[in-house]
Amino acid sequence: MTKSNHRESDYPINPMFLDRWSPRAFTGEIIEEAQLLGLLDAAHWAPSSANHQPWRFIYALKGSGHWEKFVALLVDANQEWARNASALIFVVSRAFTGAAGSIEEKPSYTHSFDAGAAWGHLAIQARLSGLYAHGMGGIKHEEIRQAFDIPEGYRVEAGVAVGRLADKSVLSERNQAREFPSQRKPLSEVAFNGRFVAN
Repeated sequence: MTKSNHRESDYPINPMFLDRWSPRAFTGEIIEEAQLLGLLDAAHWAPSSANHQPWRFIYALKGSGHWEKFVALLVDANQEWARNASALIFVVSRAFTGAAGSIEEKPSYTHSFDAGAAWGHLAIQARLSGLYAHGMGGIKHEEIRQAFDIPEGYRVEAGVAVGRLADKSVLSERNQAREFPSQRKPLSEVAFNGRFVAN
């Protein structure tokens, strides 16, 4: 059993998995591009089916000329707090293998799975680097595709806000009430020995 960050695991795991969580309260401070690239470097070392490495990352740093464009591509509820992050990232995955348009081009069944593994690496490296990362499904997927000329065959997966933790008082009352490390279902509800249980 492991306890950390007001969380408790049933098994002995590294506390960093409990210490990683997704806050909304960020300080808004500027970070160096090299700091963000360190997180993306960790992400791109994630496991990859047949080493296809389908993940792609589009990013902007707070204070850059791209910042407001990135903020505007989040849904309104996420714009409210994510504009105080230090960086915003859009995760895109390549949904095919082989050269585009060639006879080698084939659909990739695991592109989203692999991109998710990369996001997990990014989130852990953020925590190890004194930063926090908050993944977001609340992004304007089709507008992102258009804004960055993302061609067919690539899937806009999610957004990520990265920054340093601030006091929750910087948030709206609604988000202050949600600003805590979330718990998880018991492992027995999601892991099954020799069978599947729909629940």
